[in-house]
This record gives sequence, structure tokens and C-alpha cells, in this order.
Amino acid sequence: MFKKILIANRGEIACRVIKTARKMGIQTVAVYSEADKDARHVELADEAVLLGPAPSRESYLVADKIIAACKATGAEALHPGYGFLSENEDFARRCEEEGIVFIGPKHYSIAAMGDKIASKKLAGEAQVSTIPGHNQPILSPEEAVGIAQKIGYPVMIKASAGGGGKGLRVAYNDKECFEGFSSCRNEARNSFGDDRVFMEKYVQEPRHIEIQILGDSHGNVVYLHERECSIQRRHQKVIEEAPSPFISDATRKAMGEQAVALAKAVKYQSAGTVEFVVGKDQDFYFLEMNTRLQVEHPVTECITGLDLVEQMIRVAAGEKLGFKQEDIKKEGWAIECRINAEDPFRNFLPSTGRLVKYQPPAANLEQGTETLQGPAYASGHFGGVRVDTGVYEGGEIPMFYDSMIAKLIVHGSDRNDAIAKMRAALNAFVIRGINSNIPFQAALLAHPKFVTGQFNTGFIAEHYSQGFKAEDVPHDDPMFLVALAAFIRRKARTRAAAMSGQLPGHEVSYMDHPVVVVLGAEGQNTYHETRLGAYDPDTGSLEVTVGHKTYHIQSQTGLGEILVTGTVNGQPFSAQVERGLAKKPLALRIAHNGTAIDAMVLLPRAAELHKLMPYKAPPDLSKFLLSPMPGLLVDVAVKVGQKVLAGEKLAVIEAMKMENILVATQDCVVKEVRAQKGESLSVDQAIIAFE
Repeated sequence: MFKKILIANRGEIACRVIKTARKMGIQTVAVYSEADKDARHVELADEAVLLGPAPSRESYLVADKIIAACKATGAEALHPGYGFLSENEDFARRCEEEGIVFIGPKHYSIAAMGDKIASKKLAGEAQVSTIPGHNQPILSPEEAVGIAQKIGYPVMIKASAGGGGKGLRVAYNDKECFEGFSSCRNEARNSFGDDRVFMEKYVQEPRHIEIQILGDSHGNVVYLHERECSIQRRHQKVIEEAPSPFISDATRKAMGEQAVALAKAVKYQSAGTVEFVVGKDQDFYFLEMNTRLQVEHPVTECITGLDLVEQMIRVAAGEKLGFKQEDIKKEGWAIECRINAEDPFRNFLPSTGRLVKYQPPAANLEQGTETLQGPAYASGHFGGVRVDTGVYEGGEIPMFYDSMIAKLIVHGSDRNDAIAKMRAALNAFVIRGINSNIPFQAALLAHPKFVTGQFNTGFIAEHYSQGFKAEDVPHDDPMFLVALAAFIRRKARTRAAAMSGQLPGHEVSYMDHPVVVVLGAEGQNTYHETRLGAYDPDTGSLEVTVGHKTYHIQSQTGLGEILVTGTVNGQPFSAQVERGLAKKPLALRIAHNGTAIDAMVLLPRAAELHKLMPYKAPPDLSKFLLSPMPGLLVDVAVKVGQKVLAGEKLAVIEAMKMENILVATQDCVVKEVRAQKGESLSVDQAIIAFE
């Protein structure tokens, strides 16, 4: 076994590999860029080597520097993580030539699966199902109909140069195929100047399901069941789970055996993933093979009890797999949510900056070492929770890399148990200083179609086509938030009433019938009358009645804590409570299950007077271009006095490896440029003023 390995990566995956290496008694070397000098993976490793400046092309992607770091520190092997150089065949070959063991597949396996056309050809030779199609240009509508009949309807007719939905038709019969071919070819000629048209089988209600495989250098290959990865936004996975709520045991076995056949065909050693698209009738077709560890590997670890990173290291060291196909378990249900630094209410724009508060839920699962039978599962409210992260409170989320803050993984006895655990864990995840996608994750988990497993890859595009808004998060009991606001206020009044030295006749009194005012947009507030029982400071319990419903709330959480835990009507809950947010100094922000309200708790007379307060409209900012996110201003495309038409480019902001182009929403004239190229912008900072 290796004595020392280098991890050629950063963030949560570098920390993840370090944990397993430490468990195996292997020393670790971290590499880092100047932006990551205070990063968590640098802190966790035994040694760390600086690679270079912040941009990854000058640090994490420079093979020479990484290999030099291996030699300087005496690392015998290198784990590439995912992303960066993990699927670079030249880098894998170079490591082998330099005498460094690459903890991953051999370079020839990476090469074979890296070419989309070659991999499909190999898959066909290995008897793996590929999407039926005709890859030569079709010359006439009659030929198109003949080909479609061979493939089987429905078929997708698509232009070679197509894009943006142009030059694409789906046909369900001969008539639609004949007409669709002609219109598709005309559209392609007019839009792209290229009228070549191809055809392939149209997979109805497609799901993205992948098979995890593991191979060693002795010719053994097994599959570790499947992961369901259909919940995607713009082709980026958002929620992953294992097993899939959709496929049957027979389909699982057939997909697994085909994945193993493909892996054997390319002499695959290490962990890898074979991705399939699966239709509504469980017809499945090979998409591609990822020759590396996947982001979502923890859900497979949970249901099998195997540590995939440990297996990768053992295989790279020449060991045989210690189990056969029939030994692999499938216990319980695991779900992973990717917690990203982005603002879901601003079209998921990146959100960089300092983590002022970072408090993940209590976790008791480590990498594949606990299963349903382990003590962790029975250890309380958050049994079966795992957090893979590369950040810490007070640290920075830099703008140079991807937006992942953490991966939140839960392991339940069945799917409903896992969903309930994930919702509870999201409630307990405190992140402040930057925005995160936690409200969006909470909305997805509560969606009836997700809960029943009725979804495909178009789920988010279908249900959130107009973006994500606060009202898209339905709360199963919105009056609980109102009751919790009254509970928190009463708790604060009880403490205030106990203070000594109060002016006689002006002591703080209790509020037995407060009115909870939920502040709405544009002054559309709602008023809720409540009745409170006697507060017991010893147990932290209080009975709150809102309308016709009574809530028995008990919580020992101290005032001023963001995370409030306790029970309501005997059921455990976690919620987040803060005061004085969003320029509302007297309001409490109550957040639970993805829903947040701003509420004021007032005496009845104060509530009557509050109703008479006029609504103060916010200032008109339509004459300014505001930065929608924190980032680097890489270009200002206009000058003072310039006339700009709607749709024209105004500025470009770079954040999280992406360039975001800001355009004019209406015709205007530039009055003032308030930010200069190269400047670091904050959210809502004015860039340009218009006349």
C-alpha cells in the first residue's frame, strides 16, 4: 500500500479523499492556488504545495507543476478527484511515465471512452444498447419514412447544424415523418445554410440513470447498482438518489451487466460510471462513460456500505476486489442535494464572498462506513446524515472555481424516510454571507411529482419554466411559521420581564393575545390573531393558538441563535429565526421547509395602528444598471452619451468560471459609468446610470 498520495484537486472532493487516506494510514499532500491558501483541504492534508495564481489554467490544470509536486514530496500516487485533469488521458499517461501511480483508470481506457463516436462504436461491439439512428445525411422524405419504420416510432429528425430548437422535429407516424423531414431540412437551410438531416430514436420522458462500476487489474468488474440523476437544471445535476424509484430489478440487472461488459471491453480498472438514458417503458440506451469518480458517488456508498475512494486506492495499488457481484448490498435509500453558492431567486446567479455563518446539520455518517445496521442510524433526529464539504465558517467562496459549497447526503430506511430526513437536514443548514440554493432544494423535495417519483430530465424546465419565486415553495402548514414567531417573541418578553430595576408602572408585560403581522410585498400584509398559554421557562414550552389550530411548541434554543430546534405537537422540527433583516428592524425572519416569512408580533392596538400606516414604495432603480451578482467587471461596452438600444450589450461580469453578459432592457442613453473595468463588484452595485 502507498505511504503517501497527492490529491490533484481542491474543495470538497480533496477533503473527501484526504479523509479516506487518513483512515487507511496514508499520508496526504494537497496542492493549492493562491486563492486557496487558506482552504480547508490545505488545512486537512499532511503537506501542501503552492501551484500558482488563482485561475485554474495557471494552477490546477498545469500538469508539470503537479508532477513536480509529487516528486518534491515523495508522493508515490496521485488521486485526481473529478474535473480538472481527472479525465485527461495525456496526464494519466504522463503520470505512468514518471513513475507515479494514477489512482484512476489506465490512459487507454480514458482515451477509448473520451471520444463520443468511438465510445458508441465500442459500446455497440460490446453488445451495449445504443440509441438506434441513421448517422448519414438523409436525402428524401421517402427515405426518411423508410428509415423511421426500421428504427421504430417515435423518431427525432434533426439538422446536423441545428441548435436552439431550430431544425428539430419529433415524428410519431409516417405522415409526421414525411412532413417533418421537409420542414426540418428547409428550416436548417434557411437558419444555418446547411440542410443535412439525420435521425435517431426519440426517447419519451427520458430519465438519466447511471450505473457505478468498479474494476481491478486482475480482470474483475462489478456494478454497484444505479443512481437516479434526472433532476437537472440546464444539464447540471441538482438532486441524485440511489436506488432509482423508477427501474425494475430486471432492468437494473440488464443495465448493470451491460455496464460491466463495456468496462471489460476497455480493460477498465478503478471506479467509473456508465450513463444511460432510460425511456418511459424502461428501454435504455448508452450515453457515455465517465472515467472518474462522480460527484454523486456518496449515495452509492450509503446503500452498499463501500468506500469508493478506498476501493480506487486499493485497485491502484494492485489489490484484487475483495467481493463478488453477489456480495454487493443494496440497503435503504440515499439522496444527495448539491448545496451551491447561487441565488435561486435571481435566476441562480453566482453568489461569491465570505461565509459569515456556516453551520451544517449534525452529521453522523462517514464515507461508506455506516449502514442501516450501524449505531449512527439510530442516534437521534438526524440519524443518517453526511456532509461532504471543502469550506468553513469565515472562509471565502472564490469566484474562480465552481459554486459548490457542500454535498448534503442522507440515508434512510426507504425513499419517504430519506426525503423526510433531507428536508429536516436542509432546515438545519445555516449559511449566511452568501446566498445558497437551499430554498430551491426544499421546493423540489416537497413537489408532489418528486415525492411520487414521477419525473424525468425535463422536470425543472417544466415546473419552473418562469424561474424560481418564493411563492413556488408550498408550505404544508404555513400557520406553524406564524405560531413560531409568536413563540419566539413571547420567550423574549419573558426574559425581558424578569430583568430587575424596571421603572414602576412601566415594567415589560407579557403578550397574551398578540397579533402576528406577516409583511407582504407592496404593503399587502396579513394579520393573524393568536392566543398564548402560560410559558414554562424550565422546559421552554408554550401553547400557541392561531385561528382554530393549536401548536404545543417546546424549544430550549437560546435567544439570538439562528437555528431553533425543538418539538411542535410532539414532532421534532428545525427552523431558522433572525431579527432585523431586509431593512425591517422590528421583524422576525422565520424560515422552515424552504418558506420564509417576515413577521412582526404586536399588541392588538399596535396592530390596528399598523394597518393605517401608508406603504412606502422603494426608490425607482430603472435608470441604473445594477450588478445582479458579486463578480469581476471584465468589460463595459458603452460610453457616456451613447445611445443604446434594447438588447444591446452593456457590460460583462465574470463569476464562478462563467461570463455573464448584461444587456439593455429598453432603449436608453448612458449618463454615467460608475464602475470601471477590472473592478470587483458587490450585489446591486450601480455600474451604469441612464438619462
